[in-house]
Amino acid sequence: MLEKCKKLMGHLAVWKVLEEMVADLKKRGVTVPAEVIRDLKNARTIITILKADPDRGENAQKVEECLANLEIYLVTEGQRRFGQVYVDEWLERRDKAGRETVDEEEEETRFITGMPRGQKWIRLMSSEELPAQELKVLAEESHLSLEVQVDGSFVVFGPDTNLKDFVRKIAAGHKPKTAKTTTKST
Repeated sequence: MLEKCKKLMGHLAVWKVLEEMVADLKKRGVTVPAEVIRDLKNARTIITILKADPDRGENAQKVEECLANLEIYLVTEGQRRFGQVYVDEWLERRDKAGRETVDEEEEETRFITGMPRGQKWIRLMSSEELPAQELKVLAEESHLSLEVQVDGSFVVFGPDTNLKDFVRKIAAGHKPKTAKTTTKST
């Protein structure tokens, strides 16, 4: 049982390195296919299932296959775009992670990959009333980061106070066109 737990924590550590590599590629302007993001999320889900029931051997095999497929894509794309030195650095981190275990208390469930720890975030969709370019400008003015997600939505993240300021700006300046305010005089 102890061996299974160690292996599970090794999978989690490898998954975290692969997640960081995806985030690094995205920061460098590489468009990561939706299938890769989906596989990353699926691997995390299977790891979570294994954590609850480590005796399910088929799930251990699935997570190993999923992680291997992710690694193949990321290494190939990294080497193609940034060269062997870039890939070697990531492979070294991955190998080290495979030998380590992750402190379960340190583990944090996240649904958006690449999100810095301790940051607050919101997900938005652009609209006619609030186009994408205006969202970007408002996020910049509020000293927040903005990332476009695979589904076309935007994730705006940063310090809590800045995020609240951003939401206030949107609420104050961008009321829906259908809403009308009238004042009555008596």
